[in-house]
Amino acid sequence: MTSPVDRLATALPLTGRLVEAIPPEQWQLPTPCPEWTVRDVMNHLVFGHRRFAAALSGGAPPAAGDDLLGQDPGSAYWSSAEAMLSAFRADGALERPLTIPAGTLPGFVACELRVVEALVHGWDLARATGRSLEFPRALVEESIAFSEVQVGRIPADRTPFGPPQSVADDAPPLDRLAALLGRAVAG
Repeated sequence: MTSPVDRLATALPLTGRLVEAIPPEQWQLPTPCPEWTVRDVMNHLVFGHRRFAAALSGGAPPAAGDDLLGQDPGSAYWSSAEAMLSAFRADGALERPLTIPAGTLPGFVACELRVVEALVHGWDLARATGRSLEFPRALVEESIAFSEVQVGRIPADRTPFGPPQSVADDAPPLDRLAALLGRAVAG
């Protein structure tokens, strides 16, 4: 298994290139995330990147509900992704506990969560905009293994995910990860 930081450094640019390719006229399209548009998912990703970077560096997190994309979602994505990745690369970041709204987690678990976010929300954006998105198979398989363990640890009344959905055993790994986290992948 590769380092969570290396995995994050692989996932972020692939999702970022997809974000850059989305034209403004697609920002209001619905996504597989109930009640979220493409812009909402993009803002959620940037918000998460900034929140984790702040938690790691001791900075002030962004306010929930703020529009963090402005007129250039691509730049907002890249600057937030770079700040978060830099914070995870700091000495000791993976070893110390990280407190986020969901609780206090070991740094390496928090980093893995951000890998999963990049993968699954990349899948959401690709589905919503009709674009293709491919991540290295091993990267997604490692995130499936991580998520299978973590989903079982989240109390049912606190989970941010929908219930796992059915998916064919031979479905692409990214579809299997999306289904594990509550996305309907058929169709």
